Amino acid sequence: MSEIFQSTVPPLELILRGSLMYLGLILTFRFVLRRDVGSVGMADVLFIVLVADASQNAMAGEYRSLSDGVILVATLVVWNVLLDWLAYHNTAIRRLVEPPPLPLIRDGHFIRRNLRSQWITVEEVQSKLREHGIDNVRSVKRAALEPDGELSVIRVDGADNTGPRPKHIPG
Repeated sequence: MSEIFQSTVPPLELILRGSLMYLGLILTFRFVLRRDVGSVGMADVLFIVLVADASQNAMAGEYRSLSDGVILVATLVVWNVLLDWLAYHNTAIRRLVEPPPLPLIRDGHFIRRNLRSQWITVEEVQSKLREHGIDNVRSVKRAALEPDGELSVIRVDGADNTGPRPKHIPG
């Protein structure tokens, strides 16, 4: 029973392994995962699960105790909170860990190079435009793919349509 709580890997080694893997994975996801319009695709979820499984041994060094697992998870949580805090307070860090908005439409015309770079079809963008109440791309001044995968839209008439129309909730 005491083996469950007895550390089998030195805590400093777990912190170092967890830190290096977390930072490496955050950069990998930043530059490898494609942004989809409004969602994370099934292939992206599968990729994340496979990377997590493959990186587990590299992070943990074959740990077998609860204490080792707690130290490793705590290290990952600390890095996640720290990077969020740093990105909030530092523009350079924010640019490193969050992709900038990617323009997809400018002055009523698709920017096909940017669509291709993210493997987004014109039909996908048109679908999102319809969710914004826009049925013609010519009525769009600018549209951009935001870091969270959502499409922000500014209409030619100046009305800002940055999200789907709000639903009226009686209450």
